[in-house]
Amino acid sequence: MSSASAPGKIILFGEHAVVYGRPALAVPVTQVHADVEVLDASEDGIWIEAPDIDLHAELKSLPSGHPLAVVINKLFPHPGPSPCGAEAPCFARRGVNIKITSTIPVASGLGSGAAVSVALTRALSLHLGRPMTNEQVNAIAYETEKIHHGTPSGIDNTVITYARPVFFIKGRPIETFKVGRPFTIVIGDTGIQAPTREAVADVRRLWEADRPKWERVFDEIGGIAGKAKEKIEAGESEALGELMNRNHTLLQELTVSSPELDGLVEAARKAGAAGAKMSGGGRGGNMIALVRPEAAETVAGCLKDAGAKRTIITLVS
Repeated sequence: MSSASAPGKIILFGEHAVVYGRPALAVPVTQVHADVEVLDASEDGIWIEAPDIDLHAELKSLPSGHPLAVVINKLFPHPGPSPCGAEAPCFARRGVNIKITSTIPVASGLGSGAAVSVALTRALSLHLGRPMTNEQVNAIAYETEKIHHGTPSGIDNTVITYARPVFFIKGRPIETFKVGRPFTIVIGDTGIQAPTREAVADVRRLWEADRPKWERVFDEIGGIAGKAKEKIEAGESEALGELMNRNHTLLQELTVSSPELDGLVEAARKAGAAGAKMSGGGRGGNMIALVRPEAAETVAGCLKDAGAKRTIITLVS
């Protein structure tokens, strides 16, 4: 058996603007994760079991554009009974069972799709004795992100692949960074599934209708992300609260927040959070709040009272 795991993620600053070349900050969330096990099987073919999404199928029965099929076919171009070359192990003579489980809520802004892709890529490549580099894993995960999100920035697959805080600018070399002093974030989940693809498409329509206006908004969001990185590296996390609040206001202007997200953001601030904002694609999914460690449980409780379906307390370090 071979296995691999990949964490979830949250975007601290810069969502949506990152699609337009501005920087964004994201960090892994290890409290939730996707796990993949690969075992040899007596039965020919590639069999996939993903109970969380009620999937029990042989690879050939999946549409070619299915995210799981894309990952597997990227790794192994010729699975099945046809003759295989040296670079494509022949599954006609080697059955494989793949089991996928995940504690990451789907379509909630925590990177569930990217985490599954990363864990699946690593587990399969290990199983065949061809472990991949982070760069190779990241490239495959990005291809599947296109299926999930249409025109993704690449930030989700990057922070999940490297499992480190990432300062990300689309098209530029990956830049990880150090946290000068750990700080605590409470994540509140609205429980509303909101595919990122739709929000990204709506923002693009706004931008195409009035590019100068929204370029200014993207510039300000990118500037906030840059300032936040400086504060985090300097260990001045208390300054992040005000930046979060302003970033949330700008995301509201982009129409990607929602009444549920706004309600949780307001509840967190009233409970004593230094700042709060939506995180991810929006229209549902998650929000985040910067809190003192001793206040984390209190803020989490207030978020549940305000309608959060679940909360996660995570230490960014």
